[in-house]
Amino acid sequence: MPENDPLITTAQPFYAALQAHNTRDWWQENRATYDDQIKPAAGALLDEIAPQLASLTGEAIRPKLFRPHRDVRFSKDKRPYNTHLHMMWTVAAEGRQDPAFFFGIDISEVFVGIGIMEFEKSVLDDWRKLVDLDAARVGGIIAAAEVQGFRLWEPVLKRVPPPYTADHPMERLLRMKGLVATRPLDRLGPLPDRLMAAYADAMPVMEFLLSLV
Repeated sequence: MPENDPLITTAQPFYAALQAHNTRDWWQENRATYDDQIKPAAGALLDEIAPQLASLTGEAIRPKLFRPHRDVRFSKDKRPYNTHLHMMWTVAAEGRQDPAFFFGIDISEVFVGIGIMEFEKSVLDDWRKLVDLDAARVGGIIAAAEVQGFRLWEPVLKRVPPPYTADHPMERLLRMKGLVATRPLDRLGPLPDRLMAAYADAMPVMEFLLSLV
């Protein structure tokens, strides 16, 4: 069915036009759509979802809307603006690293996600040990998330890191330097309800990450 949430139906054509005209002049001429419609709606959504996630996880939640400007200082791509709307709710559990719930509106897709984009070194070391020594449990959590429609980000590393061997049964997970699972957002129902249903489905992954960090 067609998407009917005003945040999504406003953001997608705005970012499609921005992709075709990614210049400061275009942004200045059209930024009222972002300032007056997209940003306030995103802020309201962040505020509405945060207490629900606090109840779901039992932890404090920090909401964040990612800025529209790209950091081009070290990039060959000098286009000044992101052509998507991304936000997240970080679970502030006072561990070594905080996992997060993600929500993104891109030009051609709307998705939800959960995870840690890049593990800190001590967390990465423990992740690899768990994958090696408790493969059945880790694999079961991942498999259950995939049954719910989530897909993992592809591994960053091309080779299995030492001391693990290339034929390790969990070689794909060992080649990861973070753990993020995403899935397309369902189109039926109010947007907050759809987000919370997806995040509830992903809670086994979140609980695993909270135990890891």
